Amino acid sequence: MTPSTIATASAAAAAPSTTLAALLQKIRDRQARVGIIGLGYVGLPLAVEFARAGFTVTGFEVDERRAAQVNAGHSYIDDISPADLAGPVKEKKLRATTDWSLLAEMDTISICVPTPLSKTKEPDLSYILRASERVRDTLRAGQLVVLESTTYPGTTDEVVLPMLSAGGLEAGRDFFLAFSPERVDPGNAQFQTHNIPKVVGGVTPACGEAAEELYNCGVKRVLRVSNAQTAEMAKLLENTFRNVNIGLVNEMALLCRTLNVNVWEVIEAAASKPFGFMKFVPGPGLGGHCIPIDPVYLSWKARAHGFEPRLIEVAQQINSRMPEHVVERVATALNDQGKALRGARIHILGVAYKRDICDIRESPALDIIHHLKKRQAEVVYSDPFIPSFREPGLELTAIGLEQLPQADCAVIVTDHSGFDYAAIARDAKLIVDTRNALRGQPQAHVYGL
Repeated sequence: MTPSTIATASAAAAAPSTTLAALLQKIRDRQARVGIIGLGYVGLPLAVEFARAGFTVTGFEVDERRAAQVNAGHSYIDDISPADLAGPVKEKKLRATTDWSLLAEMDTISICVPTPLSKTKEPDLSYILRASERVRDTLRAGQLVVLESTTYPGTTDEVVLPMLSAGGLEAGRDFFLAFSPERVDPGNAQFQTHNIPKVVGGVTPACGEAAEELYNCGVKRVLRVSNAQTAEMAKLLENTFRNVNIGLVNEMALLCRTLNVNVWEVIEAAASKPFGFMKFVPGPGLGGHCIPIDPVYLSWKARAHGFEPRLIEVAQQINSRMPEHVVERVATALNDQGKALRGARIHILGVAYKRDICDIRESPALDIIHHLKKRQAEVVYSDPFIPSFREPGLELTAIGLEQLPQADCAVIVTDHSGFDYAAIARDAKLIVDTRNALRGQPQAHVYGL
């Protein structure tokens, strides 16, 4: 943030404005027009919750097909049923558009766009920048802008705020800017947008107040923190915590393999302690948009400030090597049967990054398949949620489990609840089980991590 921008934000924090009072009243009366940029796994559920709360919501999309699906009441998100979407659309409480000029009509705008990594494994803010440019081009006094996309600490203040302030409007007085990290867990029926506590932090106290008021209308609990950077850091801590603990338990799995100890039994024994232990389980690698990526954002920011985040980076290295370890386990299992991995038919069970969802973002299955193909194995897969997929260098269509006996080795990568594990244990000649899905099944031909 530049000195002039800091001065602007500090001055705006001095006293509440009539602009803020007007916005707060609009929100309380449900007269505020709510805009959501990006109608994916984060944006669409958020749009539905605000519509349920009584707001008129407009979703902004670059994908015309997605916009058309929303306007037809057709959900493409697992956690939003057709009925959840069709109701608000029919009541004219929710619509989607590709007309970005309509941002000027919104009173609140939540930015819910992807934050991937670049090819050099650095933060890619291109989606945030494009969305912020759209908002900047139509920004007017009285609007609240909330960034929800996970990013490194300082993005809201250092990147978004200068862009939105460039036209002369003052944050905290003329318009309001905050960060509120998404906490979506796809496929989790117990915790969804409305009952997951919402952290919000504004670039000024007035900005935080406006964001808190908005989210109080659609979420059961809102936790307001002192500033946007605290909110940004909180999200990265959540997922780095998971990443590091998964790295620990994955390393424990490798150590237990070396010592010929059953890691799953070790974990269950340790989990019997009623305090001081939180259960994590090993697996074939990390998947999804958050856990594999968020620690990289944090590490990048740390290194930029001369801090070496050694624990975070070691955990990242351990987790990123797990797909290759799985392939080595397949090779070992085949060798024990007098077969080579080269030319073997390997049947992957589950390519989604987690159980019972249709999302393959950053799925470890993709890395496993790439490694297998590099070693000239023939790869097929089954997944009830992913009928086909296309990734760089990969284009596959799912096959039925009736073809399992034709495989030289089956690899359980994603433990979907719909798989018949008794039949898998019976029909597969050889199995590498990365999820302990076959616990209790015959184990003679089953290899674990």
